Amino acid sequence: MSTLSQAMLINGLVLFAVLEADLGSHRKVGVFRILRPLLLAATIVPLFAKRLTTHGDGLTLEIAAVVAGLLAGLAATSLMRVYSSPRTGRPVTRAGFGYAALWIVVIGARAAFSYGSEHWFGTQLGHWMISHQVTVDAITDSLILMAVAMTLTRTLGLATRAFGTHRLASAGAAQN
Repeated sequence: MSTLSQAMLINGLVLFAVLEADLGSHRKVGVFRILRPLLLAATIVPLFAKRLTTHGDGLTLEIAAVVAGLLAGLAATSLMRVYSSPRTGRPVTRAGFGYAALWIVVIGARAAFSYGSEHWFGTQLGHWMISHQVTVDAITDSLILMAVAMTLTRTLGLATRAFGTHRLASAGAAQN
């Protein structure tokens, strides 16, 4: 499978999994909703990540991608409302247009970069890679790390907020 095909597959899987799980109102938060993205990340990294760069500009690029993923994941988490269901008292979420737009823009930008690197600006990117001693694997790994960091940050934020909300609601109900 080509690097471009791998990148598009990862982008599609991440976008589908996140939007399918989160988009809409009153989406219950359970173990499967938290574990699914963790399992997806555990599958993606060993299958598609090559060798993480441990020095130079390749390492800087990978670190920057992780930071970008963390920030985008925090932004996504902030666009999702977590609350206790009035019917069940269990944690549920609501995510709308802003949440979907953020994921589509971020993943679309990664997909556009991947496509563009082969079809629009490959020569310029190649010159940049040579002058900064950045390998193709470092770029591929950076895109994967960004996707995984965004997904894991969103998942951990969701779990923290959902189970924190549930504990607070349970404690409030016990006091009444």
